Amino acid sequence: MCIRDSLSDAQHQDWEAMEQQAVKTDVLVVGGGPVGLSLAGDLGWRGHACVLIEQGDGVVRQAKMDGVGVRTMEFCRRWGIVGDVEGSDYNRAYPQDNVYLTTLDGYELGRQPMPAMQDDRPPPESPQKRERCPQNMFDPILQKFARSRPGVSLRYGQRLLDFEQDAEGVTATVEHAATGVRTVYRARYLVGCDGGRSTVRERLGIGMQGKGVLTHTTNVIFRCAGFNALHDKVPGYRYMFVGAQGVWATIVAINGNDQWRMSIIGTADERKVYGDDELKAFAHRAVGRVFELEILSILRWTRIEQVADAYGRDRVFIAGDACHLTSPTGGLGMNTGIGDAVDISWKLSACLEGWGGPALLASYGIERRPIAHRITRFSTSNLEVMQQVPHTAQVFEAGEAGDRARAQVGQALSDGLRKEWFSKNMHLGNRYTGSPVCVYDEPESPEQIQAEFLDAVNYRPGTRPGARAPHAWLEDGRSTLDLFGRGFVLMSDAAHTGEAAALLAAAEAAGVPVRQHAMREPEVIAAYQKRHVLVRPDGHVAWRGDAMPRDPAALVKTVAGH
Repeated sequence: MCIRDSLSDAQHQDWEAMEQQAVKTDVLVVGGGPVGLSLAGDLGWRGHACVLIEQGDGVVRQAKMDGVGVRTMEFCRRWGIVGDVEGSDYNRAYPQDNVYLTTLDGYELGRQPMPAMQDDRPPPESPQKRERCPQNMFDPILQKFARSRPGVSLRYGQRLLDFEQDAEGVTATVEHAATGVRTVYRARYLVGCDGGRSTVRERLGIGMQGKGVLTHTTNVIFRCAGFNALHDKVPGYRYMFVGAQGVWATIVAINGNDQWRMSIIGTADERKVYGDDELKAFAHRAVGRVFELEILSILRWTRIEQVADAYGRDRVFIAGDACHLTSPTGGLGMNTGIGDAVDISWKLSACLEGWGGPALLASYGIERRPIAHRITRFSTSNLEVMQQVPHTAQVFEAGEAGDRARAQVGQALSDGLRKEWFSKNMHLGNRYTGSPVCVYDEPESPEQIQAEFLDAVNYRPGTRPGARAPHAWLEDGRSTLDLFGRGFVLMSDAAHTGEAAALLAAAEAAGVPVRQHAMREPEVIAAYQKRHVLVRPDGHVAWRGDAMPRDPAALVKTVAGH
């Protein structure tokens, strides 16, 4: 029930007075994690006023993520913060191998070598590469970016109580956690980036579907400066410990120096609360010996696979964990959430500027929900590989039988998890295939679309509508991706730029921002496949063709959401 429903007539008058005095903004963002910060920063980058409220203090005490995916780094490139990510406190010389073991002083079962951040290079398909930047380092970078944008305000210690919306906007009541003082905000739109227990989703009455609870897990951040001196293994980023029932724990280098994150993987049936001595005993078991460690923080959390039934209603939307909960076995939760933020941001911007139509906002959930289903199923499948390792009971045995079991377990983990370590297509291959604001006028095989959707590894750049527009280097040293972000860009073969005059005129008449870029480099022309490719502000293809459409005005209306 909305607060207003319970008010007397006199209180209604007070409410209306408060509404007139409300803090005005274009968009109210609820939730100050990486998704909310990305949305606030991107809206500010687009020139819109935005207030972000967060009930916490903005300090990350337990880094729940540490991998920034290649697509997210492309957005960081757009925002001008790549240098901040690369300059974070993570030790960029630290090895990134994934190692499978019984214990650190026991048997090594297998290893997936990975380069240190300083030695890694971008793949051919992107100007950026994935980065190791834990949330306690990444969130402050996003905070700095958001605060640098005029019109963006970050307000911590603020809790959303309720909201209601009408034809013109959203009125929200927010309470200051420390003082109890309430503030009314009046925004054109509201976006809930407030996590798995989203107040915004709950108030909208949106349910979630999926497998539900997968495991109850405990994370422990501990300090041990000489951790890698405790064993004889080549140092790795992630150590995965195999017991009789599969992988029971992992320890990762959370800063590449003296801090480590141990995750004790429980079951779906039983939530256990461990004391400090028990947690230290788990660490001793993983290493294979007693050693000194300082526990810095403990986080008990539930691994869940669920996707929201809808991504918003009318003028209120949800993004990130508020609309999809996934196992972190794949590193896709935050990265997908930032993709949500970029998608809804440019569409809100278009509507705030007056050229975006109703189908634009409706397309948000249509485009992003299939991606959520894709990443949650993929991430759970990686967890299942860890849980269903064969012959684990024999890995501790000496002799030939043990050797065979260890080889089989190492091979099973290496083969099964390779798709997780090299999941390029999960980051770059998210194509929108049923969007009302893309134009699909070429025959395609549903079987081929489904196969590409399920393929986690093999990314095939292209310009079919809905796909991420491909990267190629321009003569001036920029990437084609550097052309995208503000409005639409019509990529046209330089020999055929004049053919687009009617489309550009139709866009100007409709107030839709479209600028043309003449493709001259052979590599760019080859990458874009058609003479003309219309790229959206989020860098996805809206339309392509070797000839202009018969009705350019209709094309402009479609891609703008009318």
